[in-house]
Amino acid sequence: MLCPTPTPLFCQLSERYGPIFTVHLGGQKTIVLSGYKAVWEALVGTRQELADRPPIPIFQLIQQGGGIFFSSGVRWRATRRFTVRVLHSLGVGQGPMAHKVLQELASLTGKLDGCGGRPFPLALLGWAPSNITFTLLFGQRFDYEDPVFQSLLGLIDEVMVLLGSPSLQLFNIYPRLGALLGLHRPVLCKIEKVRAILKTILDVHRCPIPRDGPVQSYVDALIQQGQMRGDDHQGLFAEANAVACTLDMLMAGTETTSATLQWAALLMAKHPDIQGRVQVELDRVLGAGRLPQPEDQQQLPYTSAVLHEVQRYITLLPHVPRCTATDTRLGGYLLPKGTPVIPLLTSVLLDKTQWATPGQFNPGHFLDVNGHFLKRSAFLPFSAGRRVCVGESLARTELFLLLAGLLQRYHLRPPPGISPAALDTTPALAFTMRPRAQVLRVVPRHKDAPPGDTCLAHSTGVPESNGAAAVP
Repeated sequence: MLCPTPTPLFCQLSERYGPIFTVHLGGQKTIVLSGYKAVWEALVGTRQELADRPPIPIFQLIQQGGGIFFSSGVRWRATRRFTVRVLHSLGVGQGPMAHKVLQELASLTGKLDGCGGRPFPLALLGWAPSNITFTLLFGQRFDYEDPVFQSLLGLIDEVMVLLGSPSLQLFNIYPRLGALLGLHRPVLCKIEKVRAILKTILDVHRCPIPRDGPVQSYVDALIQQGQMRGDDHQGLFAEANAVACTLDMLMAGTETTSATLQWAALLMAKHPDIQGRVQVELDRVLGAGRLPQPEDQQQLPYTSAVLHEVQRYITLLPHVPRCTATDTRLGGYLLPKGTPVIPLLTSVLLDKTQWATPGQFNPGHFLDVNGHFLKRSAFLPFSAGRRVCVGESLARTELFLLLAGLLQRYHLRPPPGISPAALDTTPALAFTMRPRAQVLRVVPRHKDAPPGDTCLAHSTGVPESNGAAAVP
């Protein structure tokens, strides 16, 4: 069960039945964990015991047990170790990746400059983090008007909406009924189109790569590993699993960071007083001309607090189920091997015992009495333990550099005739808690801001979709 829809119900049930309770989803008995203490104990305290995924019907059909995020056991451990190693070798968390993020920031600001203060779709902001993911996966960035770029983002958008739909949740709970009704067919059709594009890209990259030679992308690393491992009896690096891993990285890397940046911009436009405080701090530390760098976060406590509060407040991915790999004891209960467990991340990010005003957007949650940045153990938007997000370091770097760069250069404003308070912060129905489709505008803060390209919202007819982009 993945849709965010039942999360409020689960939180209400926890108020009545406590932090650990059982629900029946169709014929499957599932354990729900609510609140910081129960979730932290399960994700961190159990080590490997809660590292598996239950067999989620739609993802069984899509990935056939492969990939990174919905695989389990030996295959998951091998592909995760490989992915972490490759991301490090490609500069994630280091200077080279920060340079690529700033290059993408320049492309994004060029598009925004071209808008001339006119409204643009909020979704446009997601193009920059999506392109950073593409650069990491494929070794090249795409022009924003590139048909492959547009097609991939449009398909990802449609897949995420379908995965969050009631019909797909019904399919996951009652797969036989769902299959009879064909509820899975629309999303599988879209996935096949994505997979076809990925196979084409893999074929382009599939030239002999020298053993132990440098790789320029995640795809290159997958191909190189497949060429080197003649004893790959489990097919960890065969084409099917290579496509599955790339598909996982593509979906997760584009949707999550893209949606978070959109939320950050929307919340800054809705809270101009908070936006102003961030800009005062940015001006003091960076001035108007020097671009932000990852190491600047230590000198920008309020900016860091705002970015952390955005991620806490939006509860982007409410929960993804786990599964006990062995007989496991949680909270005094013995759970047999194979028991599905839902750790409610939303309940941690909104836990009344951990946050002073959990339902409000309040950067003070991450500041001490002296205004210094305050780390919080209940800050778990990337999950925790063995299944913590493999792209956490990249996401943190992207979000900081892109948001700081945007606020350094622009005032983020609602469209004409709309007050900041009227901006809609109700999440859209999708796999993640993404913002609803709407428009913003930017006003340059410095008169010497160079002109950019023509605004996409006017020159290419980009519709105001719910996701990162739409197929032209």
